[in-house]
Amino acid sequence: MCGIRRGGGDPNGGTMKIILSNQSEKPIYEQIKEQLEEQILEGEIPEDTVLPSIRKMASDLKVSVITTTRAYKELETDGFITTVPGKGCIVLAPDNQILREQYLRRMEDGFLQASAAARKLQMPLAEAQEIFKTVWNM
Repeated sequence: MCGIRRGGGDPNGGTMKIILSNQSEKPIYEQIKEQLEEQILEGEIPEDTVLPSIRKMASDLKVSVITTTRAYKELETDGFITTVPGKGCIVLAPDNQILREQYLRRMEDGFLQASAAARKLQMPLAEAQEIFKTVWNM
């Protein structure tokens, strides 16, 4: 497994940031995983980036090695990074299927929120569909 620095730089001059909140309902490892996943999907952490060691990441984020290990184990399981002996952790090319699944999950979350709001307003489905069409064409 590997790590990443808070506000550390990538080899292409970009900035990778991890912002942790003790007030969040999400565990720290999940906050790390989600932020890195987002940055990889958005291309902010490019393919083939070699990430710092897990100890370095833990030290920079001031969290335990166990926490960072769990975040990266999940990223590796999900296909975002791989560990190469002698090199460290490397960001993989975003697989089209992984990207599709991530965006579908985001869409489902958004639709769940929108449909809950529509139900509270007792809005007919046809009206909600019209709103979606309007937003789609913006």
